[in-house]
Amino acid sequence: MRLSYNEIAECLGLLPCADNPELTCAVTDSRQTFPGSLFVCIPGSRADGHAFASMAVDRGAAALLVSADVAESRVPVLRVADTVRALGRIAALWRTRTRARVVGVTGTAGKTTVKEVLSGVLSVRGRTAQNAMNYNNQIGMPRSVLEADGQEDFWVMELGISHDGDMDELASVLRPDMGLIVNAGTGHAEGLGAKGVAWHKARLLAHLADCGEGLVCADYPDLVREAQATGAKLHLFSAAGQEAAYCASYIGPVGGEDDPDAPESPKGRYALWLGGTRHEVVAPFRGAYGAENVAATGAAAFLLGLSPEEIATGFRQAHLPPQRFSQRRWGAWLLMDDTYNANPLSMRRMLAAAAEMAGGRHFVAVLGEMLELGCQAESEHYLLGRNLAELKPSAVFWKGGQGAAVRLGLSEGGYQGPWMEVTAAPDFLHAWSEMQGSVLSGSGGVVLFKGSRSTRVEDFLEIFRA
Repeated sequence: MRLSYNEIAECLGLLPCADNPELTCAVTDSRQTFPGSLFVCIPGSRADGHAFASMAVDRGAAALLVSADVAESRVPVLRVADTVRALGRIAALWRTRTRARVVGVTGTAGKTTVKEVLSGVLSVRGRTAQNAMNYNNQIGMPRSVLEADGQEDFWVMELGISHDGDMDELASVLRPDMGLIVNAGTGHAEGLGAKGVAWHKARLLAHLADCGEGLVCADYPDLVREAQATGAKLHLFSAAGQEAAYCASYIGPVGGEDDPDAPESPKGRYALWLGGTRHEVVAPFRGAYGAENVAATGAAAFLLGLSPEEIATGFRQAHLPPQRFSQRRWGAWLLMDDTYNANPLSMRRMLAAAAEMAGGRHFVAVLGEMLELGCQAESEHYLLGRNLAELKPSAVFWKGGQGAAVRLGLSEGGYQGPWMEVTAAPDFLHAWSEMQGSVLSGSGGVVLFKGSRSTRVEDFLEIFRA
């Protein structure tokens, strides 16, 4: 960003300052402060940013955004009632200064993957800014907007929601030229309430920029209905054979069935239809679920003016962030790290992809509880067990609550293999070691690690680094 203190003050309804310093970024961590920063003091459950105001000024902060008194007089201070909401208003101001085409991406599963891949594809055509990692909430997304220099050709920003009203807050800041809704499944049901996930996701389209357009997956009838109700101009894509201008389907792993490396290849081949013309792309993921991500990404890029050739090049060059379908070898085992988060939709998709990659060898699921499901928690974990049973895993490890529901689903689905509930890495190591000489002996296979963020299933991966 490049905004003066007085521009921000006017935006927030505050008095100007004679010094009027230029501010080049907004930070919420005093350790990240450098000269020209606006330090935003955010009260938190563990720490209050106001306590670090002087430290931020010592490191070069040119101004402070506060909601309480601070003992600091070396720099001008913007005093507001709510620093998080004020941060959003500043980001909304900066949004009006960019020439970039702005894409807002949301969905229940795959939105980070689509954001990352779409950013890579659009980079073939021009400069592109995006959220770092998973900075998609009321703090992270505005900060990501303010980190853009405004000279980019494209912005691709992910919007993540967990409570009623979240999407209205975020989308009113971003006001995207394109609102891309990848899907709508069960997730964050506890916080979103009775209106349904599709309704909350579709709120993105109520805040489009002038002449903005929506891009929505046709495979979710509730989502299409709610999107249409916003009155936005819509384009549809499909990975399930629905009538749509943009479609995709999974062909298979890179290399084909005759390639000995194909079973463990992290990349997949997909057919992509753009306005009725078939093309083939190679994506940094594989599995039937990935067709949805391919269709969403390809359709968005095509509507933004990229050619099919540019889109194919972008797919080939795209990479995924850590803890998103990350893979590494450990002896005869392929370890799949998809531990950033989990919900019923993403869990089903990753389990299917891992089982496919096992290719008849051992398939081991190391899973954590899916959180924030409210009254649907027990039933969704039971269904997870039934789904997992169909994939015939060699062993299942579980961390967190709802284990009884998962185990019941496994049992009623016909699974009779080992079930181990583990709470810490040493427990997992002990159980894994015992199984190596019996249940898991032989030619190795694939181990999938996945769970909601706070279950920290990734800690179990540490035993394979020793």
